[in-house]
Amino acid sequence: MQLAAIVISLVTTLVGTALAARAALYIYTFVRLGADVPAGMRTGNPAQRVKTVAKEFLGHTRMTTWGVVGVAHWFVATGFFCLVLTLVTAFGQLFKADFALPVIGNWWPYELFEEVVGLFTTLGILTLIVIRLLSLPGRAGRKSRFAGSIAWQAFFVEYVILGIGICILMLRGLEGALGGVGHYEAAYAVSYPIVLAFKGLSAGTLQNLIYLFAMLKITISFTWAITIGLNPSMGVAWHRFLAFFNIYFKREESGEVALGELLPMTSGGTPIDFEDPADDAVFGVSQVEQFSWKGLLDFSTCTECGRCQSQCPAWNTGKPLSPKLLIMNLREHAYAKAPYLLAGGGKDAEGNETATAEQLANVPAAALAEAERPLIGTAEENGVIDPDVLWSCTTCGACVEQCPVDIEHIDHIVDMRRYQVMIESSFPTEAGTMLKNLENKGNPWGMATKARLDWVKELKKETGIEVPVIGEDIDPAEVEYLYWVGCAGALEDRAKKTTKAFAELLHTAGVKFAILGKEESCTGDSARRLGNEFLFQMLGAQNVETLNTVLEDAPVKRIVATCPHCFNTIANEYPQLGGHFEVIHHTQLLQHLIDEGKLVPVNPVEGLITYHDPCYLGRHNKVYTPPREIIAAVPGLRNEEMHRHKERGFCCGAGGARMWMEERIGKRINTERVDEALSLNPDIISTACPFCLVMLSDSANGKKSEGQAKENLRVVDVAQLLLDSVKAVPEAPAAPADDQEPVPSA
Repeated sequence: MQLAAIVISLVTTLVGTALAARAALYIYTFVRLGADVPAGMRTGNPAQRVKTVAKEFLGHTRMTTWGVVGVAHWFVATGFFCLVLTLVTAFGQLFKADFALPVIGNWWPYELFEEVVGLFTTLGILTLIVIRLLSLPGRAGRKSRFAGSIAWQAFFVEYVILGIGICILMLRGLEGALGGVGHYEAAYAVSYPIVLAFKGLSAGTLQNLIYLFAMLKITISFTWAITIGLNPSMGVAWHRFLAFFNIYFKREESGEVALGELLPMTSGGTPIDFEDPADDAVFGVSQVEQFSWKGLLDFSTCTECGRCQSQCPAWNTGKPLSPKLLIMNLREHAYAKAPYLLAGGGKDAEGNETATAEQLANVPAAALAEAERPLIGTAEENGVIDPDVLWSCTTCGACVEQCPVDIEHIDHIVDMRRYQVMIESSFPTEAGTMLKNLENKGNPWGMATKARLDWVKELKKETGIEVPVIGEDIDPAEVEYLYWVGCAGALEDRAKKTTKAFAELLHTAGVKFAILGKEESCTGDSARRLGNEFLFQMLGAQNVETLNTVLEDAPVKRIVATCPHCFNTIANEYPQLGGHFEVIHHTQLLQHLIDEGKLVPVNPVEGLITYHDPCYLGRHNKVYTPPREIIAAVPGLRNEEMHRHKERGFCCGAGGARMWMEERIGKRINTERVDEALSLNPDIISTACPFCLVMLSDSANGKKSEGQAKENLRVVDVAQLLLDSVKAVPEAPAAPADDQEPVPSA
């Protein structure tokens, strides 16, 4: 028995180690195929990056938000590393049944630690197995976050861990029985029942059982190594190693997720100069090898857990986009194409092969066929990513927010969009009208520039309040805040109500503010997220120049915006173009004014309210509290949260330039969100974004016409609610005394 155990264990160990090492080298070589990134971009502030890795691994900061799943995974993940010495012990036990590690092997604190971690690792993996079995795609369909995952790989990994956990506990029990343990003690606090089960067996039998279970533990461990060695794209297994690197090299050196701004377009690791691009500049991604090396590392690290998929608004409304499946498809394509790329294969801009016949002579036919597949294409075209998948994304950031290994889905999607828009001119036709209007008129509706001041005239007519234009009616030095109105806020009728309400609130609070008026142009948010980086650069440069000029003499370059998309672009993306401004959202300023007592909500606004988090205010910029504090300050309102809110808030469907594209597949995203709100039977649905306001209003009005929502349901911005509460209610005229005739009106 002992000899067989030694031979089987050592052979399995040698084969497993060799194959796993070979696969690790292959993965490294594969990742190196990706394009370079700007110098220092992924490596700055190494100390902080190490802290981030430690925090995310030891704290499981993304996983623990999922409750029992996160806790179970924590024990499994930490157990993998904490219990590595049990593998060393197992090798020793092959040669000597009562082997113990030097120094600590018979030290009860270590033995107790080993038992407790072994128990909770086993219980943890059992929990994860049960959760997976209860959520099988065959039962839950698209609602299962495991839909589309490679099932055998996941179950293989889970049952391997379960087998190892059982072996650890069995070996502890056999060690106790062989050592004659006769009562509960700290060193056998967990395994003593197993000790009792083996009590009475002969020493020879106990030794043979130890040889058997040591062999099983080693063989299971290295069968796993053999399997992952033969499957370098097996992300569900390799992520336990690659995740450390993927988190370390994440986009933000501060440790924040890759949300907010988009990265500038680069080619060969250098930002593209759109005024004079290099002749060989690559615009966007049309081949998998054009993704950065971090992109290829992202694909390799995906563990197929499906948390991104479960939160994706597109997937949840019947559309073909699943962030998980997109990453998996890119990974499988990349690894299938890798032999061709490693042999020197590649295509130039015209699609001609750059490698010689000799270089490609030994490349497998399957890899050559994979190299011919278009990255973006329909099933008939044998494309890797279907166009409907690419254009379904709202860039809401739910996938990036939830990913436990920091995959940067949005950056990859936008890179593919950039090539489609700028090189192929291939995108949904209705978006073309938006781009043309931005280019010609500076706004997506194509309205005349002078229309940007219509709301100012309306406000003066309604309230007598005059809104000054900076540089014309007021000196920049006198301005506390430059109010960036935005295209929707100036031109869309429903959003204009928010604009006028906010301006009236600022006037009431005595805040000196001004607007740019006709000098304001679209920030370029929609153009950039659609993929037209050139148009974004043009609009952005124009706006930065305008802002720098008008705010040159201002004490502080302070800007307030009612649109989260404008807020995000000016605050996070304009620094890429030389525009450095202090930017806040209108809810942040209103909350501040309430705290200072400059705005006092006194008039009750009765009703049940539910608040919708705009993606570009919440997830992208972490502004969750101010809107809720404003609602809490308004007397009469009873706030109730929707099931999906804050970090897990559900998109309205307008982001990522989807505002300008028709939804033709599945349920409309805004309808799904309004249905969720209506389940609370609210009187008011509130938000803090003009895009969200339009999308939610459209759906709510449709529900009213169908009799599925009450007629008095309102969809409003929080600024409108605050104004209703701050604004003085006109006093009713006093009723005339009974003995007096009423005074006739003039």
